[in-house]
Amino acid sequence: MGSGKKYAVLLCAEDSDYVKKKYGGYFGVFVGMLAEEGETWDLYRVVAGEFPGDGEIAGYDGFVITGSCSDAHGPDPWISKLFHFLQKLDSLKKRLLCRALGGKTGRATSGWDIGVRTVNLSPSSKLFASLKIPNFLSVIECHQDEVWELPPRAEVMASSNKTRIEMFKCGDHMMGIQGHPEYTIDILLHLIDRLLQRNFIAETYANELKANLGAREPDREALKKLCISFLKGRL
Repeated sequence: MGSGKKYAVLLCAEDSDYVKKKYGGYFGVFVGMLAEEGETWDLYRVVAGEFPGDGEIAGYDGFVITGSCSDAHGPDPWISKLFHFLQKLDSLKKRLLCRALGGKTGRATSGWDIGVRTVNLSPSSKLFASLKIPNFLSVIECHQDEVWELPPRAEVMASSNKTRIEMFKCGDHMMGIQGHPEYTIDILLHLIDRLLQRNFIAETYANELKANLGAREPDREALKKLCISFLKGRL
């Protein structure tokens, strides 16, 4: 399956030493979830200004944009460049798994969302019905930004009691997920420690999060099926 296809991961975060050593970096995490035999996967560290050239875009069947510690609405030059690059991919109808495209984003009014959260899938979405995915899925979340408003042509695919827009799609070629289907509980525990070390969260909150993590597991196989099917146009 997937023989001859070519995909690229656009990395929006710096790898920690732990993730590099255990998973081969976040590139390794995504490839481990999405790659199939016969495919080629490339890495572009967009957080460091590395982007595919205009002449390279046509050679890819799809792109995956990772999450980031940076603000989605921040002033960093690479964020603005990435936004324009996504607009270009959109105009070319390239398959894309991403965080946002147009619309409005900002700080979540309810604060951090960290842990395993149940998201409610829209019954009106034909995508879930065709894949025979349950109406509720558990996904790992780790964010304080959220999508406030989608572009007019976008469709909300899932929501939760914490975040109104958990998944969305634009046309048949772009899908955004607020959570992290690629994460394991181990990665989330590591991120909680990093957030604590950087004083982004309080120690009491970090301890509370860790104590609650054993309650349930994310539905990684169902989320993997969804992401692969969308990215590779199998719907």
